Amino acid sequence: MKKKTTFAVFFGNRGFFPASLIAQARIDIAEVLESSGYGCLMLEESLTRYGAVETPREGEIYAKLLQDNRGKYDGVIICLPNFGDETGAISALRDCGVPILIQAYPDELDKMAPELRRDAFCGKFSIMDVFTQYGVPFTAMKPHVVNPKSNQFKENLQKFAAICRVVNSMKRMTVGCIGARTTPFKTVRVDELALQQHGITVETVDMADVIGRVNKLDSAATDVIAKINRLRGYTCWNGIPDEAVINLAKLGVAIDNIIDELQLDAIAIRCWIELQEQLKVSPCVLLSELNDRGVIAACETDIASAVAMYALSQASLSPSTCLDWNNNYGDNENKCIVFHCGPVPQQMMIGPGQVTDHAILANSVGTGCSYGCNTGRMKPSLVTVAGMLTDKGQLNFYLSEGEITDDPIPENFFGCAGVLKIEDMQDTLQTLGYLGHCHHLTLTFGLYMDALYEAFTRYLNYTVTIV
Repeated sequence: MKKKTTFAVFFGNRGFFPASLIAQARIDIAEVLESSGYGCLMLEESLTRYGAVETPREGEIYAKLLQDNRGKYDGVIICLPNFGDETGAISALRDCGVPILIQAYPDELDKMAPELRRDAFCGKFSIMDVFTQYGVPFTAMKPHVVNPKSNQFKENLQKFAAICRVVNSMKRMTVGCIGARTTPFKTVRVDELALQQHGITVETVDMADVIGRVNKLDSAATDVIAKINRLRGYTCWNGIPDEAVINLAKLGVAIDNIIDELQLDAIAIRCWIELQEQLKVSPCVLLSELNDRGVIAACETDIASAVAMYALSQASLSPSTCLDWNNNYGDNENKCIVFHCGPVPQQMMIGPGQVTDHAILANSVGTGCSYGCNTGRMKPSLVTVAGMLTDKGQLNFYLSEGEITDDPIPENFFGCAGVLKIEDMQDTLQTLGYLGHCHHLTLTFGLYMDALYEAFTRYLNYTVTIV
């Protein structure tokens, strides 16, 4: 999740504008990108006039630069120091295959003489018009014109970087379904063909294979010992028998190996009841640890939530989690308790948590047969909330923003939980119910709804409902 984002920068030009405008723009953009931690790819100044594009032929030169550097840039910034040439721009970028941000310089009221003014305010419209005519998606942010050295543009850059990460990662994603969906969980059914048509591949692994791998592992093996040490240092294990720790470590090694073998970006695992019956463990803490190190892991074979979690983490560059819309919070209609048995990453928790037996599954498999829940509470934070379902070949997402509050939750409340506040939550819940979304939600810390909406609707052809 920490890969450096790199932008290819395109400079539009009209030849009768002064060359100094392009020269200064090259300096401005390079400095801002470097100081903000982004990589920068520009056309050499010797290849065209000032390294800018003002004709279709020069656009072809720029297109070759992109072709030669395919995979080395995540998005394109169209920089308009002046009006720019829309025909050269479309020649250069119609096949770039990544998000495009259009930035235009503002004029200054004391520099409006013919030899000084830029007219980029007007030129941005022309670029947007022609790109729309050609069906090339692009992003335009507020304000309409903005100096690259301003804080406003730096904020736009952060949002655009998030858009690029989401778009590029979702176009080619692989999610592993570990185990079959349990019969009661029809709520998490998903259309694999719809996912594939949007670039998301589902790879399946039978739970018998997973348990077989666990049984073949030696407790004294180097990777098992390393996993035991990692888990013991990750959370609290007071009162948990060594046998359960060893079995969880073996299961963790098996899952890690599957992720590596299949090159998975995310997993959704069948978490009951074979693991409890045969290994005497629940995988919750393993999912927590995976999520904490940036490997997306959802429970209850909820592939759709794993996909949503992946998008959230790409936007935020931080962990995400899958939870239940679980309980009302007294009579407060804008708050509810969100919860799960323990897959919440430590970075999103107050304290390290405590591994326990699964208090709910114990009613079915007996006490002492389902160690692995990671009980704790979530940190207060502003959050972005998402969910996804498939319908008639389409990927339908919902997006919202809210906060995990510092409201107390009863001490005896099982699992890892937080109080979620969303304005007009009753409308949100009703909308989700009527649309057919499941009882799960996914969230990440921070506010990224705008970036996700732009990525989903403008570049990825998803359907999105803001709730």
